[in-house]
Amino acid sequence: MPSITINGKVCDFQPGQMILQVALDNEIEIPHYCYHPGLSIVANCRICLAEVWAPNPRHDHKLEPIPKLLPTCQATAGEGQVVYTDSPKAIANQRAVMEYLLINHPVDCPVCDQAGECYLQDYSYQYGRGVSRFHEQKIKQPKKELGPNVLLYMDRCIMCTRCVRFCREVTGTSEIVVQDRGAHSQIDVFPGLALDNELSANVIDLCPVGALLDKDFLFQQRVWYLTKTPSIDGITCSGDNIFIEHNKGRVYRIKPRTNLEINKWWITDEVRYGWKFVHDESRLTLPAVRGEDQYQATEAPLAYEAAYAKVNDALQRANHIGVMISPMLSCEEAYLFATYVLQHDAEATFAVGPIPRHGEPKTFPGGFTLYAEKAPNARGVRRVLERVTANVLDFNALLGRLRSDSSIQAMLLTGNYPSNWVNDEFLDAIDSTDDRFVGLIDTLPNALVERADVLIPGATWVEKAGTFENVNGRLQAFERAIEPMDYCKNEAQIALDLTADCLGESPSVFNPAATRQAMADTHGLKEFLTDVHLPAGIEMIESDMAVVEL
Repeated sequence: MPSITINGKVCDFQPGQMILQVALDNEIEIPHYCYHPGLSIVANCRICLAEVWAPNPRHDHKLEPIPKLLPTCQATAGEGQVVYTDSPKAIANQRAVMEYLLINHPVDCPVCDQAGECYLQDYSYQYGRGVSRFHEQKIKQPKKELGPNVLLYMDRCIMCTRCVRFCREVTGTSEIVVQDRGAHSQIDVFPGLALDNELSANVIDLCPVGALLDKDFLFQQRVWYLTKTPSIDGITCSGDNIFIEHNKGRVYRIKPRTNLEINKWWITDEVRYGWKFVHDESRLTLPAVRGEDQYQATEAPLAYEAAYAKVNDALQRANHIGVMISPMLSCEEAYLFATYVLQHDAEATFAVGPIPRHGEPKTFPGGFTLYAEKAPNARGVRRVLERVTANVLDFNALLGRLRSDSSIQAMLLTGNYPSNWVNDEFLDAIDSTDDRFVGLIDTLPNALVERADVLIPGATWVEKAGTFENVNGRLQAFERAIEPMDYCKNEAQIALDLTADCLGESPSVFNPAATRQAMADTHGLKEFLTDVHLPAGIEMIESDMAVVEL
């Protein structure tokens, strides 16, 4: 394999790689603004220029300097080359570029949302002069609303054109353009065309400075207060890798986590902003038992005790039990609920809950696919249930079974959908038999809440750990980001508590790794030990809050 030497370190490379790509692969920092691995190379920021020495075949391959500095993002790596980004010539260029970029840049770091994760701040400290020689009047540029999610502070723009290339090459929509020339160049949307495609907010992540800002996150939180938890998209079937960024039990934003095999560097606006139901003021937070007075917050342990006792008593007395496992739940939760119900009824009927769909699948020119299916784990829930029991129906078949089979005297239902999922048809099927017991585990109010004999508040995916299977059959584990709201519990813990109450034992604490081991040992689900993809640098151990940075 050919090799190149960068700042004294010998690095192997694949033919065709650029010098900057080789450096980044080998954890050698070369400053850059305009380069991004998912976009075309334009070499217009010029801060990555380096001094390159190459072997000359006409002089016995003796190393000779290339007369001009080369942009490492656009210069192909060659066998035997020696690259210096810390030579006097390279350092002088870095200082000159930083001085040029800061000429018209406002000194508003204290109020800028990008502060703390801004390349301009970092590079100014590492590669800048430290003293400004510019005393003239700065050129003022306007603030602009580019679309429903993106705000542009043109004063701060350094014209890296990442956003322009993204809209041209990845989404193919070309809303963003460069207007005017020279010092008066501006980023703007094409006249009459707002930045409103399904991937629009990715330009915020691409911007290396504070020019493109998220309207939803604007002035909400300083980034150094945020904790980043690696997770998986819990809203659609894509399995997109994400970071959930939170502070003091509250989610503030969701950003993409690079996975070249699934979502590359991007996520949809739907995933980015679809988490708001997590902190909805109408969230269900306390158990309720029909016919009993509403429990107060101070009575939460008593409320859970009464709810568990009522559910176990009803399931014990029922001739036959029906169970609907929501496709919003994790594989571990589906397994624990299935094993719990089978202790009451070995012939229980199981079904996968309704799978929301919206629109049509769409693949963008850059290869990213937007899916119409809006459930993160329909395939994983079915995979687990079919291994545990033979009686697994889809949702429509469950409706027919409820109408025709009066022996199903008890129903255990799980929801956890981000919006209302209960329709009149489902309610009619539930009530097709008199006195059918309904136990509901859900997160948001719906028509079933008033109908349920027992209501137990569940947790959203950001409040739990587990495994999802995406549309392409890929199993991915995710960790809990925040504690469940108020007195809610994750569904896996509820299943364990119900099992313990049924057996008269002390409840155990949910451990996703131990649950996957039990799934493999008891029902042959060994893929949950061998095929589950864990977040890079994370090892899941004792409990669902155990995240250890390796």
